[in-house]
Amino acid sequence: MDAVVVLVLGLSCLFLLSLWRQGSGRGRLPPGPTPLPIVGNILQIDVKDISKSLTNLSKVYGPVFTVHLGMKPTVVVHGYKAVKEALEDFGDEFSGRSIFPVMERSNKSCGIVFSNGKKWKEMRRFSLTTLRNFGMGKRSIEERVQEEACCLVEELRRTNGSPCDPTFILGCAPCNVICSIVFQHRFDYKDQIFLNLMEKFNENFRILNSSWMQEKHNQMSEFVIESLVASVNDLFVAGTETTSATLRHGLLLLLKHPEVTAKVQKEINHVIGRHRSPCMQDRSQMPYTDAVIHEIQRYVDLIPSNVPHVVTCDIKFRNYLIPKGMTILPSLTSVLYDSKEFPNPEVFDPGHFLDKSGNFKRSDYFMPFSSGKRMCMGEGLARMELFLFFTTILQNFNLKSLVDPKDLDTTPVVKRVVSMPPKYQLCFIPV
Repeated sequence: MDAVVVLVLGLSCLFLLSLWRQGSGRGRLPPGPTPLPIVGNILQIDVKDISKSLTNLSKVYGPVFTVHLGMKPTVVVHGYKAVKEALEDFGDEFSGRSIFPVMERSNKSCGIVFSNGKKWKEMRRFSLTTLRNFGMGKRSIEERVQEEACCLVEELRRTNGSPCDPTFILGCAPCNVICSIVFQHRFDYKDQIFLNLMEKFNENFRILNSSWMQEKHNQMSEFVIESLVASVNDLFVAGTETTSATLRHGLLLLLKHPEVTAKVQKEINHVIGRHRSPCMQDRSQMPYTDAVIHEIQRYVDLIPSNVPHVVTCDIKFRNYLIPKGMTILPSLTSVLYDSKEFPNPEVFDPGHFLDKSGNFKRSDYFMPFSSGKRMCMGEGLARMELFLFFTTILQNFNLKSLVDPKDLDTTPVVKRVVSMPPKYQLCFIPV
């Protein structure tokens, strides 16, 4: 009995200590659900769909609230106005990156995605300049994506219209584009070196070994071998799996909605025809196809809670005092699924990006690449790949589902950090 009493008293003390720490010494944080000792608010969050749990909490506590993931408080920013204010109006103050132990161990907080401060600024600037020198945003990059799209089509032809899981092939294509940029060389999909590279990314994206040399002995410089290797790794991680997952989920949605696929193919036939490859100039003449690709990205909601940010200094945000080092979760779901901007957001509808005349309609709420200082620097390449890959596939193939399209489930398998499509098979029938 004495042991039980001691346990209860101990837990009570931890609970009171938790409440005290929340209310003192760390600024005036936004309101939120009362955390339990040690576990915080974990029991109130569905780990299989964190974004939905955060949406439910926002209905109670408003667009800015605090949750405790374990004993660590985290400020959630929910809704277009709050997210835009945080990431754009307070861009510098919210530009820090939360450090994950696994990332600290693997890349020592180097590279672009998980670095901070001077290191992040210098490596991002260097990476953008280098990518532009390699042809990013120029015709040369488009030609590489077009070449890869043709290789992708040839690989799909080898399936001979038989049922296949597109995961591997759709992972190879964007990975090869990054290879052509970084190594100035693309690989055959059966090349053992390329297969080994793909395997490494499938195993938690291990660090890519490289023989690049720069200022290795200058400890004041950020251009040490570790930073360069981590930056190349970030390019492959951000430029491969995200695009691949969007392509896989997009084809699944097109299987689910054959009427949408038919309209896209009609537009492709009208604007491009059958005898030349699609190019980026075609996009301005293909409003429906452009709307479909935007809707795929909106509906897929690839990174629901964004990559966590960190406050770089003590700031006052919406009358709350948020201390330096506080983790921030800007909810992209709350923007992409805003019901005022996108009526019936749970429904896949290309009309969300079309006006009454059928012209493409832009939206400030379209934030699949985030916004502000930490916005994905590969947005231009990703959008080019999605347009050219989707149009080239649909120019050459009809998509055939193995089951009735009405029975296809497009629900993501896990909706935590990245929203992944479920496994499925389809047939690519040559046109």
